[in-house]
Parts: sequence; C-alpha cells; structure tokens
Amino acid sequence: MKPARLIVLGVALAAGAVAAMLAAGSRQPEAPKAPPPPPPLATVDVLIAKADLGTGQVVGDGDIGWQTWPAASATASFIRKGDRPDAIKDFVGAIVRSPVLAGEPIRDSKVVVAKGGGFLAAILPHGMRAISLDVAPDTSAGGFILPNDHVDVLLTRRDKAAEKVTGIEKYTSETILKNVRVLAVDQAIEEKDGTKVVVGKTATIELDPRQAELLALSRQLGTLSLILRSILDSQSPTPETAEDRDDNNVSVNTVRYGVSTQSTPR
Repeated sequence: MKPARLIVLGVALAAGAVAAMLAAGSRQPEAPKAPPPPPPLATVDVLIAKADLGTGQVVGDGDIGWQTWPAASATASFIRKGDRPDAIKDFVGAIVRSPVLAGEPIRDSKVVVAKGGGFLAAILPHGMRAISLDVAPDTSAGGFILPNDHVDVLLTRRDKAAEKVTGIEKYTSETILKNVRVLAVDQAIEEKDGTKVVVGKTATIELDPRQAELLALSRQLGTLSLILRSILDSQSPTPETAEDRDDNNVSVNTVRYGVSTQSTPR
C-alpha cells in the first residue's frame, strides 16, 4: 500500500476516534426514575362536633356533622358513617353528658338521648341519684367548689348524750360521705367564662340510693359542710360512705339512729 493512502487512513481513523470521544462527552446522563406515588390514604367519615358543646346542652342540627378521618386513627368508639348513616338525625335533640370540643369526634358515652327527660337526669350515671343541700361560703370552701369537683360531706351536730353526762354543751364532727361528685352549684352545671368561684346557695351532688337516705337524715341532725378534695385523690368513679373505708371512725348507723359513739384512734 502506498504511503499516501496509509497517511489518509490514519488521519481518518484518528478523526473518527476524536468524534466518538466528543459524542460520548456531550451525552447527558439519564435522569433518575421518579419514585412510585404512595398508595392513597384510607379514610372514613366520622361524626364530630362542629362547635364546642357544654354539659347539659341540647344538640342542634348544626352542632354536629361528618368529617373525613384517617381510618387508622379512627377508634372503635368513633361513630362512623358507614356503620350508622343516620347518626346525625339520631343525635339531634340529645343532651351532652360531658363537654365536647369543636372538631372532637362524638362518642356515645358523651351524649345521651334523653327521650323527654331533663338534662340533669341525662347526665346521671345508671343507678345514681341527685340530691341537693343548702350551702353557704363557710360550708362550701368559700365558694371555690365548682361542678364536677369531688368533695367529702361533713356532719357537725350536738352530742346530746355527752351533754347529759357532763352537763356541758358539746359538738361533734363526722365525715359521713367521701369522694362525692358535685353535679351543680345552684343552676350552673359546669364552669363557664373562666369562672373560678361560684358562691351558690344550693349544691347538687351525686349519690347512690342508700347514701341519699343517709344525707337526708343527716340534714335533720346538724349542719352539713362540703370539704373540697384535691383533683389528684378524687379519681374514684363512685362516692364512698364513711363506713366503707378503714381509715375513718364513723359508722352509718351512728348517724342513722342518732347513737353517740366515741371515736377510736387509728
């Protein structure tokens, strides 16, 4: 082969190599593939409060409605549209048993269908009774007792049996009920507008039938006072009669039959 042809072939090969290198350098890298979209969030429609609902309030048509809710966080206590499509109709006219905030799911335990009954009867637990007693600032912790607080009931009375023996006027104080829930003070059944003191003349408390009898009798024997309990030691769901506890010295029969007894040390 002639030298001139070899030179031309070499030049052509070199040009082709340079062109290939330039083409490879100018090629753009492939863009990464987009991740697949997440699966759609499973949701359910639950019944919620559209506005704040206070204790004793009658639920209106505009107070409740359906709200889309993540299915994973909808507990069994929530009212689901798929299970109870007519729930709004069922709850209109019901009475609120305990406060519900706007946006909070409605639960059966917080709302009760009274069927013509009063609001106080609606918020009473099954088997319990509401009974009222007269109070004054000096017998109700200076007016600092509010609805839903828990109190002890103290009976102060004359000890006539001891007076006959000593000839000296004598009074005794006995705790007859413990951990009693206050349902209302006068006509107020909940704290409103930031009220911290309610100076009322009547307090309505929640008792079982036997305790209501005890309170009615004690009211005739002396002066009843309400002793406010700390919120930390008032978590028991039911009130206690004094004799139900081992750490007191007062028997129900002491008050029931008017028998004077001496307190025994712990």
